[in-house]
Amino acid sequence: MLEKVLLIALFTVTIHMIETLAYSVRIAGVRTARLATALSLFNMIVIVSRTANMIQAPIAGSLVDEGRNSGNIGLVEEQFRIIIGSASIGTILGAILIPSFILIFARAIMHLEQAGSIPQMLKNIATIQKLRKATEHVRSPRWWMLRSLRIGGVPKRLVVFNVLISAIYTVGVLAALYASLLTPEHQSAAMNSSGLINGVATILMVLFIDPRVAMLTDQVLHGRKDQAEIHKMVGILTLSRLLGTLFAQVIFIPAAYWVKIAVEFLG
Repeated sequence: MLEKVLLIALFTVTIHMIETLAYSVRIAGVRTARLATALSLFNMIVIVSRTANMIQAPIAGSLVDEGRNSGNIGLVEEQFRIIIGSASIGTILGAILIPSFILIFARAIMHLEQAGSIPQMLKNIATIQKLRKATEHVRSPRWWMLRSLRIGGVPKRLVVFNVLISAIYTVGVLAALYASLLTPEHQSAAMNSSGLINGVATILMVLFIDPRVAMLTDQVLHGRKDQAEIHKMVGILTLSRLLGTLFAQVIFIPAAYWVKIAVEFLG
């Protein structure tokens, strides 16, 4: 059982690390003046995240089955809290990798433009010399980066919403699975009701986060604002995302009871 928890935690670290790095894709796109290409290229990396998410879901479901059979619901909660904690670790790793990722990803964008396709690009860069050269772009975070993350210029509600959205996404599937233990007569409905939670996060994201980030990116791309502005935005979003994964520990059980109440009402 411990092996399953650690495996899910590893997948969760990978997922949240990639989702954190996604913030910096816009910086690489702005630096190279190829934003659309940057977003398209990043979709290749997102496949890794989606695959990890697809694999971990049935394994997490098996933990619920074992908890239901043993009657030890408390153990399932402990296991799920470990998994939620791994989301914070993944976010921290992603934040640490952002400076290096921006430089390496910007180079990858240029390689893609030269190659004309992702398969050809992968073929071109899959050499010892090119991989060794990539290590020259590795950068470690600097403390001045943290000092520059003053919230001035970034709407406070954007920060609050991103904390909330990150927390909801972190617990969405796990809360639905845990809710199936709280309402045995509706367990199938509960296990497939993560949308009741994630839907709220999606609405908030579409209304308050995406438009703001998109407008700022366009303004920087067209020279109406300095690149420092998007760096600050990415930094604030990353920090608030980390706070969201920590806040997820607080809302995990309430979210599970929300699913329980909703499926019992709908049922």
